[in-house]
Amino acid sequence: MPGRRRRSTSSTRSSTTTTTRKAAPRKAAPRKAPRAAAELPQAGPGERVWVLAVPFRAPAPGASWHAGLSAHVFVGRELPAALAPYDPPPHSFERFVEDELNAEPRPLPTARPMSPRAEQLTGSAVIAAHEAAGGRMFLLGDDPGVGKTGTAVLAVRQIAARRAEQQRPVRSVLVVADRPAAITVPHWARSIAAFGDSGLRWCVTTWDRLGKVAGLTKATGARFDVVIADEAHMVRHTTTQRWKHWKSVSGAGRVKDAPYVLLATATPAHTPLELPYLAPHFAAVHGEPLKEWADLPSRLAAHGFHVERARYGWSWTEDAEERRADLATLRSWLADTDPPATLHRPAPWGPVSVTGTPVELTPAERAQYEAEWSEFRAEMQLARRKRETARGRAALLRFRQKAGLIRAQATVDWVKAQVEADRQVAVSVEFVETAADPIREALLDGGIAVASIYGRDRFDVEAERLRFQTGEAPVCVFTVTASISLHAAEVLPGGRTASTTPRVGLFHQPRFSGIAARQVTGRTHRDHQVSPWRVAFAQDTVEEDVARVMVERLAVTGSTAGGDTAGLQQIAELLDADWLPATSLTGSD
Repeated sequence: MPGRRRRSTSSTRSSTTTTTRKAAPRKAAPRKAPRAAAELPQAGPGERVWVLAVPFRAPAPGASWHAGLSAHVFVGRELPAALAPYDPPPHSFERFVEDELNAEPRPLPTARPMSPRAEQLTGSAVIAAHEAAGGRMFLLGDDPGVGKTGTAVLAVRQIAARRAEQQRPVRSVLVVADRPAAITVPHWARSIAAFGDSGLRWCVTTWDRLGKVAGLTKATGARFDVVIADEAHMVRHTTTQRWKHWKSVSGAGRVKDAPYVLLATATPAHTPLELPYLAPHFAAVHGEPLKEWADLPSRLAAHGFHVERARYGWSWTEDAEERRADLATLRSWLADTDPPATLHRPAPWGPVSVTGTPVELTPAERAQYEAEWSEFRAEMQLARRKRETARGRAALLRFRQKAGLIRAQATVDWVKAQVEADRQVAVSVEFVETAADPIREALLDGGIAVASIYGRDRFDVEAERLRFQTGEAPVCVFTVTASISLHAAEVLPGGRTASTTPRVGLFHQPRFSGIAARQVTGRTHRDHQVSPWRVAFAQDTVEEDVARVMVERLAVTGSTAGGDTAGLQQIAELLDADWLPATSLTGSD
């Protein structure tokens, strides 16, 4: 029974003596021996280590998976025919690893040379001057289409040439680009070959595969001398795995042996709170320890920024004057250094024109919308009452999907009218089943060819892009936001030229992200090709509010990058968006 004392049965003790059991000390669990790193594959006499780009679950007879390299490996004199389709292209991650594992890199094919534009020559000189003065990182904020890729490659060539004279050679360069890899990796590889690789070892990967690069550095100890972050805004949040990998490969958390980092983006952030990737530069500007800037919001607050802790984290002020003051301070931290640590050139062909396209719902569509709106409000009330943020996000996602589906036919009708007017149309959507698929199918039923860049592995991305660029398909429906070119008169692989038919763009759904919106418009409004864009939304609905948020955030991102926001004036007036900033972060050259 509980609490009853137990008598000792020992013959040497009194029968009335009680004993208390002591718990035996818990033994510490034996430590597991650290797992030995997998040995790197080695080639025998006359052999070569082949690192393969094998798609997920594809058969690779004769090859073995190497966990440390995150790739399939084959060792032999020649690559078997069964593995030949997986032979990686030049400058890809797998090809870079392969060249690292062998005594001699494989020769590269001869590339078609490209002549740099004036903006690329002047821009690369500014970047090289900053590096020569001891700078750690540079923000290249040129407008979409001005030529950031060529500028970055030419800058690396100049940096490498100068360091070679000082006996501090640049050996390897990492380029991190946005997805889809089927387009961005070949694009960068062509540019590197066309402008000249300077005999350096280039590794081109995407933000989604950055973990492989971090694993490579851990497995082999490899370090990069220069890191190019294309679309650098992809690491504006520090709570992601992507940020963890970025810190590892870019040296963002260390001072010694950190590579020179070139950040390229026309849309750095929505707010100063989204600039953690610039923290090493901010620390250097103020002469403060790098570890203090690991907490960017608190450091910004300490330096007088109008940020404060809110219920769900830090927030930036809504006051227009205070925002302008903060942006001006940020600009001084970047542009007022000697030499400047940033550069922005506006598009010579002018800012993109973004106008609103209100859609008047039919009585039946209005009734359907109101029903969906009522269901959404009820679901959100439940989510707030129970403090279920995930449930609230899911309800918002479902509502936006259904609202976009109601307007799909209006988008189809507008696209048909543009095609009949001899224009090619780029339709940006966020959702597949409730937007991309129904719009595509309706256009196909109407006899209009459609290039489709959406859905994982559903379409050959580059083949679909070329169908649109050559004019075979007058319409392109896509979900990606960056790193593809859909503009007229583009020089295509092989020396062909894209059609010169004027492009127009349509946001089927207004977006909450100003960064995504600005990037999308740059798919067609680039490289001296003017392309107006429209934002569709259901009239007298909550979609007007979403469109207003998008326009205001689009203005913030444009201002942050030093861009001209005049092209937003018409839609801003239509939606009563009352804040179009006049102060930029980076300014112009």
